[in-house]
Amino acid sequence: MTFFDSLGIAFGMFSRIPVPNGVYRNKKAMRYQLIAFPAVGIAIGLLWYLWFFLCNWLSFLAPFIGLGFVAIPVLVTGGFHLDGYADTVDAVSSYGPVEKKLDILKDPHVGSFAVIRLVLYFLGYYLLVTTLTLNWRDGILVGLSFALSRILSGLSVANFPMAKNTGLAHMFARTSDKRTVTTGLLIIGVVVLTGMFLCDYKGALAMLIAALLVYWHYYSMSRKKFGGITGDLSGWFLQKAEWWMMAALVLLQQVEAML
Repeated sequence: MTFFDSLGIAFGMFSRIPVPNGVYRNKKAMRYQLIAFPAVGIAIGLLWYLWFFLCNWLSFLAPFIGLGFVAIPVLVTGGFHLDGYADTVDAVSSYGPVEKKLDILKDPHVGSFAVIRLVLYFLGYYLLVTTLTLNWRDGILVGLSFALSRILSGLSVANFPMAKNTGLAHMFARTSDKRTVTTGLLIIGVVVLTGMFLCDYKGALAMLIAALLVYWHYYSMSRKKFGGITGDLSGWFLQKAEWWMMAALVLLQQVEAML
């Protein structure tokens, strides 16, 4: 039951998919819920893939297909990670000391910098998904990338230094069995990457390099500008990783089309 409760907690915390309230009473399951975090990405990927086949079957126009691709991750998560992305953008754009940046992360209001960057984020993502040439292999590749971003995000919460001793990320880091979580996420990561490379090894490599570069930037930026990570920074990383993985795949397709 611990596994299913951990799965339920992950979906309850990081998605809008309803789960039984009873899962939160299992304290042991809370220690392992980060291992179940990639399952939310798998759910997004499955909906992404189903939307792709439905649109092809009904012969929908590319702009409408792209709108669905942009909306599905937001609808499933309820914008949970986008909120962290917006808060982090506001904090970084303040160019203030660490204390001021951390205060901005706690501020529930959305600043002008966040609005501007969110508009650019969605415009860029929409352009990418409408440019992407999808086949069943690359559809699986993109679907699995939503799990990969959550694997890396979970690893950061379990292993990166925390910027403060409060907040959601600190609670997860404090209550989690870090060794088991790290081992579990690494095993899931190997399985996900194996699936990606079997589908399209060049696309998988491009997306993996993009994700790791964003991961390295996330680590260095968070330590330099915040003294560690927070839940908002973890959400910022997840959104950036998914954007740049998509960009890497589109760029690869464009290069291959020119050769």
